This record gives sequence, structure tokens and C-alpha cells, in this order.
Amino acid sequence: MLGRGVWSSVRQGLSRGLSRNVGGWASGEGRKMDIAGLYPPVTTPFTTTAEVDYGKLEENLHKLGTFPFRGFVVQGSNGEFPFLTSSERLEVVSRVRQAMPKDKLLLAGSGCESTQATVEMTVSMAQVGADAAIVVTPCYYRGRMNSAALIHHYTKVADLSPIPVVLYSVPANTGLDLPVDAVVTLSQHPNIVGIKDSGGDVTRMGLIVHKTRRQDFQVLAGSAGFLLASYAVGAVGGVCALANVLGAQVCQLERLCLTGQWEDAQKLQHRLIEPNTAVTRRFGIPGLKKTMDWFGYYGGPCRAPLQELSPADEEALRTDFTSNGWL
Repeated sequence: MLGRGVWSSVRQGLSRGLSRNVGGWASGEGRKMDIAGLYPPVTTPFTTTAEVDYGKLEENLHKLGTFPFRGFVVQGSNGEFPFLTSSERLEVVSRVRQAMPKDKLLLAGSGCESTQATVEMTVSMAQVGADAAIVVTPCYYRGRMNSAALIHHYTKVADLSPIPVVLYSVPANTGLDLPVDAVVTLSQHPNIVGIKDSGGDVTRMGLIVHKTRRQDFQVLAGSAGFLLASYAVGAVGGVCALANVLGAQVCQLERLCLTGQWEDAQKLQHRLIEPNTAVTRRFGIPGLKKTMDWFGYYGGPCRAPLQELSPADEEALRTDFTSNGWL
């Protein structure tokens, strides 16, 4: 059962009509929150003793705040959220809200394995300042996570969330793609505003854009490696790990796409593919954090069981940046 405090918060949120200034599913104009734009998925800095380093977190945010991002994704995959306690997840979001510019959106990862836990975490994320919740697919029992189960899960979360919900499909981590038919059904929910799709299947993304075209629903690319292609098929932005180190360049790619400068956008996109792959699929969060150290941010260690890069991996990572002119 949901705790009494959680239900109280839910009822209060619903009774207010969920009409936050930044959006909400019962806003005065009847429109959902606009999530278009770029978001770096913020990493969680740790000390050498594996404690969350909130000072370094704030330092990174102040540097990232100088770029024209729409906002920040906190406690997504790059935030190592499965390795944090519930209280740490909430404290990180609270600290980010306090440190980030007030005009930026804060999308907080609130996904848990059970629907009940996800509802409770989503309500709690709203209480500590999240503007929207980004909810990853539950995947431990992935063999039973068919469209019906996932539609039921997300509908329940969205029904009870006091803030808008963004679907999150990241099959590289979950082994589960959120089915297109489920996305189309969920796009009709008044409190589900979009999806972050990290799968890299641009055909699928274009199909989602096409099939939800009559809904107030937006698609965000989950990686800088296919950002140009995503814009070309109708995506409105992206959540890009590479933006944590090459923020200016990722923002430039966005501008080139939005202004129709496709030739220049293509050239820049090509130079970002190898570095992006290096800090995502190839070397993951250890690679991203190592690169952050090179570019003047605090990357630092990951929390176990993630391990630091070997010398050979670090050299390969460096090559992917130097060969494209970024180091």
C-alpha cells in the first residue's frame, strides 16, 4: 500500500489541477508541457570513499548552466541511479534544483521496478523540485513486460503523478524496447508528454512521431550519435551524454538542424559519432567520467561494481576524441 503521506500529496496535487507554470496536464491552455530542447544527463560525482560529492555536483552544474540547454536530466542512467539509495536519489535531485538556473527544466528519473514504488518515487521527486518525471521501463521480469503490462504501469504512474511523465526506453540497459503500440496508446494520456528513446532505431522514432502526430506528444533522442537523424524524422530535442563534455558542440548541432543548415550539421554530426559512442556504448559511464575530467569538469570514480578504465581503454577513449579534433 502507498503510505498515507504519499496519498495525501497525490490528492493535494490532483486537487490543485496540476497547473504548474512550466506545464502540467491540466494547464489553463489545455496543452501539455513543452519539453523540446537539449538536456545533459547529469552524472553523480562520488568521493574516493564512494560517497556522493554534492559540492562537485554543484560545480559541474554551474559550468553546464552556461550553455543553452533546455534543462537537465537527473538520476537517469548516467546518474548511476541503480547504485543510489532512495534517499540519495532524492537528495541529488533536491541539490540540483537548488543549484541550477531557475529557467531550466529538471527531469528527474523516478523509475523503479514496481508500479507502487515508481508512484511513490515520482511523488517524492515532485516534492523535491522536479518539473517532470522520466520513467524507465521496469525490466527485471522483462519476459512478462508486454504492451498490456507496460501500458498499465505507465497509466497508473501518470494518473497519480503531480508532475508530467516522460517515457524512457533504453534497451541497451534494460533489454526491453517499449513497444511502439504501447507508446501510441500512452501518448493519449493527458499527463504523459513524451518519450526519451535511446535505442538508436531512427525508423522506430520516425514511426512514433508519425503515429502520435495527432497527440500533444514529443520525442527526444537518447544520444548525440543520432541527433541529426532524429531531428530529420521529427524529434524535438535530445538527452545526450556527450553534452556533459562537448556542450557547445551539441548545442551547435541543434542550432544547425533547427535552422536547416543540413550540410554543416552533417559534418558536425560525423565528428561527434565516435566520441559519443565512446562515452556511451563502448566505455559507458567510466568513459564519460574520465572524459569529463579531461574537459574541466569533475568526473571522478564510479560506484562499485563499475570499475575505472584500463590504461588501454583510456588510450582508446582519448583517440576517439583526438582523431575528431576535440582534444
